[in-house]
Amino acid sequence: MRISTKGRYALRLMLDIAMNDAEGKPVRVKDIAKRQEVSGKYLEQIVTRLGRGGMVCSARGPAGGYRLARPPEEYTIGEILRLMEGDLSPVPEPNPDLPPCAVEYVWKKLSTAINDVVDHITLQDLVHLQHEMDKGKG
Repeated sequence: MRISTKGRYALRLMLDIAMNDAEGKPVRVKDIAKRQEVSGKYLEQIVTRLGRGGMVCSARGPAGGYRLARPPEEYTIGEILRLMEGDLSPVPEPNPDLPPCAVEYVWKKLSTAINDVVDHITLQDLVHLQHEMDKGKG
């Protein structure tokens, strides 16, 4: 399984919003793009999808931008990635017309492990981790 740049940047975008809307002001994509060193046009595509998925809310006007639709502790990394990537399983479900194969056990275990990790890390966990990482820089 490989997570695309859209999935990776969606997590970075959501983390950036979670860390920068503390004052209750919407966060502009232009500012996120600058901080994350990513194309603003690319982030616009991602934030549009996140908006359609109910993850972010937009505010128009000169002070406009994006805010999280819910508190950061209510988002799991898994739900964000699934919105951007679809199913996170490493292989598709087995073909029921084929005979059972013991190798399927490996794929099921791997899928369970992936989902267990991403479904037990919240956006708030990443905020805390980023703050710790930022403290270590200074």
